[in-house]
Amino acid sequence: MLLFSSLAKSIFHTNTFSCIAIRNSRIFSFTTATNGFPSTSSISTNPFTIIKSHKHILFHYLNNRTLDQARAFFDQIPSPHVSLYTIMLHAYASNHRLHEAIHLFRQIPFKDVVSWNSMIKGCLHCGDIVTARKLFDEMPHRTVVSWTTLVDGLLRLGVVEEAEALFWAMDPMDRDVAAWNAMIHGYCGNGRVDDALRLFRQMPSKDVISWSSIINGLDHNGESEQALVVFRDMVASGVCPSSVGLVCGLSAAAKILAFHVGIQIHCSALKLGDWRFDEFVSASLVTFYSCCKQMESACWVFCEALCKNVVVWTALLTGYGFNDKHLEALEVFREMMRIGVIPNESSFTSALNSCCGLEDLERGKVIHAEVVKMGLESGGYVGGSLVVMYSKCGYVSDAVSVFKGINEKSVVSWNTVIVGCAQHGCGMWVLAFFNQMLRQRVDPDGITLTGLLSACSRSGMLQKARCIFRYFGQERSVTLTIEHYASMVDVLGRCGELEEAEALVMSMPMKANLMVWLALLSACRKHSNLDVAERAANRIFEMEPDCSAAYVLLSNLYASSSRWAEVALIRKKMKHNGIVKQPGSSWLTLKGQKHKFLSADRSHPLTGKIYQKLEWLGVKLKELGYVPDEQFALHDVETEQKEEMLSYHSERLAIAFALLSTVEGSTITVMKNLRVCGDCHSAIKLMSHIVDREIVVRDSSRFHHFKNGICSCGDYW
Repeated sequence: MLLFSSLAKSIFHTNTFSCIAIRNSRIFSFTTATNGFPSTSSISTNPFTIIKSHKHILFHYLNNRTLDQARAFFDQIPSPHVSLYTIMLHAYASNHRLHEAIHLFRQIPFKDVVSWNSMIKGCLHCGDIVTARKLFDEMPHRTVVSWTTLVDGLLRLGVVEEAEALFWAMDPMDRDVAAWNAMIHGYCGNGRVDDALRLFRQMPSKDVISWSSIINGLDHNGESEQALVVFRDMVASGVCPSSVGLVCGLSAAAKILAFHVGIQIHCSALKLGDWRFDEFVSASLVTFYSCCKQMESACWVFCEALCKNVVVWTALLTGYGFNDKHLEALEVFREMMRIGVIPNESSFTSALNSCCGLEDLERGKVIHAEVVKMGLESGGYVGGSLVVMYSKCGYVSDAVSVFKGINEKSVVSWNTVIVGCAQHGCGMWVLAFFNQMLRQRVDPDGITLTGLLSACSRSGMLQKARCIFRYFGQERSVTLTIEHYASMVDVLGRCGELEEAEALVMSMPMKANLMVWLALLSACRKHSNLDVAERAANRIFEMEPDCSAAYVLLSNLYASSSRWAEVALIRKKMKHNGIVKQPGSSWLTLKGQKHKFLSADRSHPLTGKIYQKLEWLGVKLKELGYVPDEQFALHDVETEQKEEMLSYHSERLAIAFALLSTVEGSTITVMKNLRVCGDCHSAIKLMSHIVDREIVVRDSSRFHHFKNGICSCGDYW
């Protein structure tokens, strides 16, 4: 039942249908009773009551998103008050029906300044700067609100110079603090923080909004340290910070890990009043302590908060994830769902990020189901997180399916699917998405280029990589960084073009860093090029004498060439310098529990059955003609020992355990911290054929999908 307090009369009733009609400035209620005979009763003759009643009815239609019905009712009103026109103008502009708003505006017999301002604001909301400026120039009388509305709108649309000219064209006597605040906010919103700070210092008088605006603007533009300086100035000048100011100060302290400053802001919040009633201050405190790795303090703040809405819950959830406490994060998410706190997009994104951290597909699917129930799957924010989750858990087809369902795809959305497909070596998919991205006029950025080069590297598409690198080098909107050069070196190196890769390193416009030389050294390991490898290794040791990755790559290269004297020398040097090689490990997650294996590991409770399964697989492998590749046994031992060492690599133990612990026919997904060796790669291909199951292995380079004796990488990785 819909009630209007001014009418004290039901519009809709179980047994009667009522409507409102206007005749000779009087409101009548026409009621069709249950006997079918109409009756009328006069309600009011007060014009203010009439206008108020009309507003109630218009707002009822508009709140229920029935704009056309609202217009139909409006058209029945004889001589509508100008305030009713203004309501309709705002509704049309909010729905981007600007042409109808302008047509209606021209029909207003007596326009007041509010209707003029509303129409100007509507034009700016719809991006029509020309009409907004034309209306402003036509105004018979402008107030400071008129000037500020136009200035603020122009700044929001990025027309900074015109906004500046208008601001300074205002009568200085009319230029109030709201106008100054609008300019400061607009400067910050357009990245012109120096101009914002200069204008802030020129202000004849400042209110708490002025201080909060400049602090927030500096923080959002990467000037968090300066933001805290301004915050201290605000307190020193005797201005009592609002809750917004406290939130801005805490945000800046969190970003630069200014722990002691954040503590001082927390103390200020305690002095100013009971912060526990303000959910945004509570959430900011939780975030601040989480960023400073003080989760106990974050939990204390959360428990003390008296208003725990979704913002506060999400702050705690995100904080746990930020501190790699993903199980605790998902427990927070489960608890907020249990007590009826409805998650928002940030909540779902943080929960899905924790699923990625745990590589827990099952939990991710449960959260995906909740996302679908709330209708958020097609949003770019949550949709992108789902794409990342499925990609990182080994299910690239599901990631692509989710991506296709996203309604408005930003450059972030496109980058997410491009990078995800690149991790799986789906080079042709990546190029197809890039072409679609360009056709839809979405401008690529540096992350797009990194994803494209990564895909070319993992798919062996050398010529495509050269064209893409050249194309982006000519694009002024994208600046080539050292990460891009490292990616291109990786492409050339993996494709065997080691001399060209080395030449690119030497001709770079910036000095090559560790990442670039390691990319070249890794390629030398793949193609057994000792000359280039030794030059690259020497460059690395000049920059970082104790780089364990370089020692290991060079040692493995010598070992694969049976140069055991050099291997012994490198290992002796590593031992002398205390350099420890990262041990190879593999793991998988089953029913929320992570199972980790090292090479020749015998610590697992099912060790006996795991080794029995490996022996059975070994027999089957030999029946199919498998012969161990001894060049991947990187120790100078007897042949029999080399075969045994290869047979018990960590990924094989993980696969054997998965065969024992999962449903027959299901996909096995194993993660590995190092690059899978060539011998294991050959063996796992055959294993997928023997057990008739898909085996997905993610190593440090990419995802491998083994099925029916074939790997998705085409033996190129």
